[in-house]
Amino acid sequence: MSNGRPLTISREEVNALPIRRYEGEVRVVSAPQDVAPALADLLQEAVVGFDTETRPAFRPGESYPPSLAQAATARAVYLFQVRHPEAAAAVAQMLASGEVVKAGVGLAEDLKALKKLVPFAERSIVDLGAVATRHGLKQTGVRNLTGLFLGFRIPKGTKTSNWARSHLTAQQIAYAATDAWACRELYLRFSALGLI
Repeated sequence: MSNGRPLTISREEVNALPIRRYEGEVRVVSAPQDVAPALADLLQEAVVGFDTETRPAFRPGESYPPSLAQAATARAVYLFQVRHPEAAAAVAQMLASGEVVKAGVGLAEDLKALKKLVPFAERSIVDLGAVATRHGLKQTGVRNLTGLFLGFRIPKGTKTSNWARSHLTAQQIAYAATDAWACRELYLRFSALGLI
């Protein structure tokens, strides 16, 4: 990679970075009346940070559908509880839009899992991990890329919590919003550096 930027970051280096969380507006989208305003905001964006969360499985052969789809705009982060059909349909509509870039890490599995809930043909998807790989980086997770390109670390504490809960905890909401926001920030940084 050019301009002297390191290609790797150690766990110690990541842990030494300051923690940042998304501090803007977060809207949990589950009720039918919340869906249209959220989708309208998302569809007017040029770039949306995107991620999903799934209830963890601890036994062999056990798996669960996605519980949450997070989408970060310049103004807010929307957390769609995709067990609700209206919320899942709105996420599918956004993912199928060719006008809005959806940026995330490891999106192939997220999209495959979401398609089991609602059919769609995704367009304008940018996998930041794949972009990083093309430019010679070996570590392509959100946490490592955030450390390398944004200079802070995002907390990972609630990754394995129960995302299928009706009422998410404040920690879950902060974690989920931060991941989607970090993906949007990474896309903007990658664009500024000419990597996309």
